[in-house]
Amino acid sequence: MKPIDWILLWTLSLLWGGSFLFNELALAGLPALTIVWGRVGLAAVLLMLAVRMSGQGVPPRDLWPALAVMGVLNNLVPFTLFLLAQGQITGGLASVLNATTPLFTVLVAHLATADERLTPAKAAGVALGFGGVIVMMAGEDLGGEGLAMLACLGAALSYGLAGVWGRRFKAAGVTPLQTAAGVVTCSAVLLAPVWLVVDRPWALGWPGMVPVAAVLALAALSTALSYLIFFRILGRAGATAISLVTFLIPFSAAGLGWLVLGERLELRHFAGLALILGGLAVMERVRTGRR
Repeated sequence: MKPIDWILLWTLSLLWGGSFLFNELALAGLPALTIVWGRVGLAAVLLMLAVRMSGQGVPPRDLWPALAVMGVLNNLVPFTLFLLAQGQITGGLASVLNATTPLFTVLVAHLATADERLTPAKAAGVALGFGGVIVMMAGEDLGGEGLAMLACLGAALSYGLAGVWGRRFKAAGVTPLQTAAGVVTCSAVLLAPVWLVVDRPWALGWPGMVPVAAVLALAALSTALSYLIFFRILGRAGATAISLVTFLIPFSAAGLGWLVLGERLELRHFAGLALILGGLAVMERVRTGRR
């Protein structure tokens, strides 16, 4: 990887790690569904503009049902679960649990595909990673923080399902940018009626500048711009380079939470993170064929 690739990679980790900080700032004045809809709605506009400017055109009509499923799995479910969880736990801890996404992806791929089976080495990595989850959740009850941590794991599972579901778009002949724009557009359309019924936005008071700015940052920086950088890295350095961002996001999120909000992770959270990243490292070595 060239220096510019590392710069882009760290930038992407800051943008995705920053989403946990933006969530907390937005929750100070807005309900969860309003934040999610604002994020995907504005991001849909920005990404559709990017698609138009690139001359690629919108995805074909027969692909939109699959894009809608992807929108639910990759946006609506995890975004909502993380926001609900961050009412109880810090963004840093939520980002650590988000790092279990590749563990769930391996398990889902084993059950749902024929070409990505769970090998003994992969199973060892998964076991090591979930051992870290057990360390972090030791002593937690099913209420409060414990339930919030389970919600984060549910969000990671949804990302894992989305990762396997999204494999079909490459074979469909659409570009990654078209896919991203279609996914967030479907997310905004699907969530709109639920958001209107549940949050009744016309009855909400003015939340203040900070929550509004946080939602704008979620949409423009942590979603639209992040997708563009993601595809730039993918094209320049490949999938292996992209996989490194999983290791960087918890540090970015925890660092931003400490710097802006003064949040701190407990020792058991660091221990759990070490085990999760160790499990991911084992699986990454298996994937790249290194001992």
